[in-house]
Amino acid sequence: MSAPILIFGARGQVGRELTALAAARKVSVVGLARNEANIADNYAVRAAIDTQRPAVVVNAAGYTAVDRAESERDAAFLVNRDGAGYVAEAAAEAGLPVIHLSTDYVFSGDKDEPYVESDETGPLNIYGESKLAGEESVAAANPAHVILRTSWVYGYDGQNFLKTMMRLAEGRDVLRIVADQNGEPTFADDVATALLHVSRHALRDRDDRAWRGTFHMTAEGRTSWAGFAEEIFRNLKPVTGQEVSVEPIATADYPTPARRPLNSCLNMERFHDVFAHRLPSWQEGTKRCIAKLCL
Repeated sequence: MSAPILIFGARGQVGRELTALAAARKVSVVGLARNEANIADNYAVRAAIDTQRPAVVVNAAGYTAVDRAESERDAAFLVNRDGAGYVAEAAAEAGLPVIHLSTDYVFSGDKDEPYVESDETGPLNIYGESKLAGEESVAAANPAHVILRTSWVYGYDGQNFLKTMMRLAEGRDVLRIVADQNGEPTFADDVATALLHVSRHALRDRDDRAWRGTFHMTAEGRTSWAGFAEEIFRNLKPVTGQEVSVEPIATADYPTPARRPLNSCLNMERFHDVFAHRLPSWQEGTKRCIAKLCL
């Protein structure tokens, strides 16, 4: 790619890894953090696209504080709905495709099987509502869009479940972890690799409509939060020598401000078919993330 990929949210978990990965692979990339281009500022978004003149726009920015969103609805919607729409609209006016990250939390979790893209949505919390509204804003603003729903993202930076478990495990022998919520823990590095792959499709086949629309993109395999924690502690033990066991509990035993879906599993067949790309297993991602964090 001769022209850059422009990334909004370049200091977030995924944005940081995508910026680094693109640079490492000699792909021209410009990553903008919130203080450089806040997507909630329509003027700043348009100015960034006009200045950088990219070939594809990636929106990795978002309000991701799930529990805090319950008391900060306006802030969540300003970023996740309005900001997403600003990015998509500005990209459309410049004749550019937009790639937008969304979430499994747009679903209620009532389905027994993994969700497909056409399943009825029904978010249980404000965060999910704001992300669903963002999907709608993106689709309405820019026909050349790719909306990628991913789930349970963790990585080296920021706050996430894996890093929380590593911190809580220090000096603890047993941790009580929710076992009746199921999903697909997805490593930010692997999301970044997939985003770069999708970007190539959007640029190489600009007139092909097959890559447009909504897709599910997560790690292979599924587990519960308790199962994820057990895998984290299993990988930590050779490094720390500490044995940490997990006591499975129900969601009802761990109340939070925001309700979570019991089933966050997503079916990735459409993504595999269209983009011919699979993310590694969640166990593999967990192993690689911990190995680097423990260097």
